[in-house]
Amino acid sequence: MHALRPLLRKSLFNLFAASLACAALLAPRAASAEALLLIEADSGKVLQADNATVPWYPASVTKIMTAYVTLKAVKDGRLTLDTLLTVSPTAASQSPSKMGFRPGTQLTVDNALKMMMVKSANDMAVVLAEGVGGSIDGFSAIMNDTARKLGMTQTSYVNPNGLPADGQITSARDLGILARAFLRDLPEYEYFVHIPAIRFGKRVTGNFNKLIGRYPGADGFKTGFICASGYNLVASATRNGRRLIAVVLGASSGTARAVKAAQLLERGFAQDNLTWLRPSLGTVDNLVPVDASPPNLRDEMCGPHRKRPASDDDDALIAANGGATGSASATGGEAQVTFFTAGLQPPLMMKASELMASAPAAAEPVLVYTGPTRTGAALIAAVAADADQQAASKPRGKKSRVAKKPDADKSKDGNKDGHKDAGKDAKTAAVKPDPKSEAKLGGKSESKSSAKGDAKTAAKPAGSKHAATKHDAAAKPAEKPAASGDQAAKPAKPKAATKPAAAAKPANNS
Repeated sequence: MHALRPLLRKSLFNLFAASLACAALLAPRAASAEALLLIEADSGKVLQADNATVPWYPASVTKIMTAYVTLKAVKDGRLTLDTLLTVSPTAASQSPSKMGFRPGTQLTVDNALKMMMVKSANDMAVVLAEGVGGSIDGFSAIMNDTARKLGMTQTSYVNPNGLPADGQITSARDLGILARAFLRDLPEYEYFVHIPAIRFGKRVTGNFNKLIGRYPGADGFKTGFICASGYNLVASATRNGRRLIAVVLGASSGTARAVKAAQLLERGFAQDNLTWLRPSLGTVDNLVPVDASPPNLRDEMCGPHRKRPASDDDDALIAANGGATGSASATGGEAQVTFFTAGLQPPLMMKASELMASAPAAAEPVLVYTGPTRTGAALIAAVAADADQQAASKPRGKKSRVAKKPDADKSKDGNKDGHKDAGKDAKTAAVKPDPKSEAKLGGKSESKSSAKGDAKTAAKPAGSKHAATKHDAAAKPAEKPAASGDQAAKPAKPKAATKPAAAAKPANNS
């Protein structure tokens, strides 16, 4: 019997090793629709990498590069944060999410950056691109040159906002490199990536990065969503002087991407004293790219099987399912997140999904406005003028909502934007879609659900019916979009009450 024990141990060991090998083979397939990366900001050391070098559609995380190129131009003295830029017809025609300003409207580089990074405004990305590069193509060339210099070997850009387009590709690896470069090269401007909320007139829009104001130490970066990419997020957090960067691509919902990022960050901070136990994964620059086509997640994200259209506002689902929706970690369980709440001891323990479903910490929204830089009484007057213009466009917004509601329910593609937060502040008209814009990438934006949010909050006009007009077509994209970010459409003057026309189709988003 004693002679058999070594043979038994060896057999058990071989069986265990075979099981691990099988798991290793199966794991990439199970995670093929998602890419995860966790790195140290200072050193670039990789703490976790799953499909990190698989090509991916970036969606609105493209705007990190747009902000980087713009702020480098500011730092180099080619323009200033106070430089006035003008909204062109091309910028005004971008798909939502957008601010919806009329062509000819002027605003500063500073305000355009804040609107782009917090509201994910596609029109503001084009305003900045034209201001720095002269045109979308000119700016895209600068973006690609910058990516090459930074070592982003898997990235190419076609536009500054992430609207679906052939050739608009990146990877978790390259986004990690870009985030590190932003923090390293532009430390004086990094506040642009962690503004908690903006106030434009009477409208307040919170940051779509759910970690801001919820996860302890969260201090950047940017979200993104189109149907083809799924829900993307680049996030950073600092604890005890150590800053980590997490990249999540292809998550199933807006909350799921935040939960996964929180889990990655928490795992990384917990490894601080245990790194010697883990094999080194090298630095992010040395990760080997995968030669493949980006996965197209359109069917999973926006197919007819979804019980409701893709939307970033899924907190209700989280609560209804006991925090289970989208909360499973990459390792099969959900890490506890420990953080200090002012005056409470011991530290409060929460699951990441519970943390993301909680209300963000109170923060004063940053004022944004049109026109030149103002302070004091002039700033107050500018904010009041923007609020008055919003109020003047309110009847037009009600008319579009009444006309749009039937088609929003019938949409086969489920064209709901991923940031319903934008719906709470969007008081403007729906945009008529370009039927060809999603042909290949299934583009859909981060906040198309704004129309739905408005429909719930706005009262239906009494005693009269409002017709959808041809003015809705004014915001039809001139490029090859299919939406990204958050929704707000162009205000217009109200028309006389008429019999309702055919309902307007929902806008494509990215």
